Amino acid sequence: MREIQFREALREAMSEEMRKDKSIYLMGEEVAEYNGAYKVSQGMLDEFGSDRVIDTPISELGFTAIGIGSAMNGLRPIVEFMTWNFAVLALDQIMNHAAKMLQMSAGQYKVPIVFRGGNGSAGQLAATHSQSFEVMYAHIPGLKVITPSNPYDAKGLLKAAIRDDDPVVFLESEKMYGDKGEVPDGEYLLPIGKAHITQEGSDVTVVSFGKIIKEVYKANEALKKENISAEIIDLRTIRPLDYKTIVDSVKKTGRLLVVEESWPYGSIASEITFHVQTHAFDYLDAPVYRLTQADTPFAFSVPFIEESLPNAERVIKAVKKVMYI
Repeated sequence: MREIQFREALREAMSEEMRKDKSIYLMGEEVAEYNGAYKVSQGMLDEFGSDRVIDTPISELGFTAIGIGSAMNGLRPIVEFMTWNFAVLALDQIMNHAAKMLQMSAGQYKVPIVFRGGNGSAGQLAATHSQSFEVMYAHIPGLKVITPSNPYDAKGLLKAAIRDDDPVVFLESEKMYGDKGEVPDGEYLLPIGKAHITQEGSDVTVVSFGKIIKEVYKANEALKKENISAEIIDLRTIRPLDYKTIVDSVKKTGRLLVVEESWPYGSIASEITFHVQTHAFDYLDAPVYRLTQADTPFAFSVPFIEESLPNAERVIKAVKKVMYI
């Protein structure tokens, strides 16, 4: 099977869907003439033209509103944010219009729109450009929230998101665009709301998602050498969350660690913990443990960055803590 970059997988997903459906278009900052800030849309202007690959002003609130309005009127826009940190300016439109329109219109208006772009820390970009937004958007009824960790998942889930009739928040990472992975030549879609058990195990369940799961995989290599068998679950989708896969795994292993890049307060781990203690309390052999970003604004200083984020060493320590070893 061929290997392609994460950015290429996203481009293929968008291009394949746009070839099939003329109601789909891409809009955002630098997506056309510049081929995308991270070259995700490279070549798409040449193929689809300026009516369907549209450069916008630096006005996230404005072009998000245009996208939502066009979705209500029969189009299927893909709105790219250069980073989700900039999309804070568009939150009013995403939360109060895209997410609520189906309910407020009593089902008269669907909003089939995908909002996508870079999420989370990306090096020395400092506090206002390094936030992880999956928790904030997952909090909002009416939105679907997806955060893939590899090219295969990125393509299959983005195609599914584009075809979905609900607004979808699609969270990527500047640090993953160059990652390579195996992607089939043929057409495929992945179901929204279904987690993936990437490794079966018997001692502890480790749940993660997005680029931070790579630290889990690094830690797992060391854990194997110590005969610790981890069952690793890549959530893929944050809302709807695949509770069943998590609960079934915990019933088997008796222990749970959740690793995420968000802040701890009101985290995805908190939601998972509540659900597990409700539906698998009697199966737990230890309290649920979570490993998150430090509860502080993200720093510019490299030592502070390294201290703030989960890494493989901290994952190993957390696994051993939940296993009492």
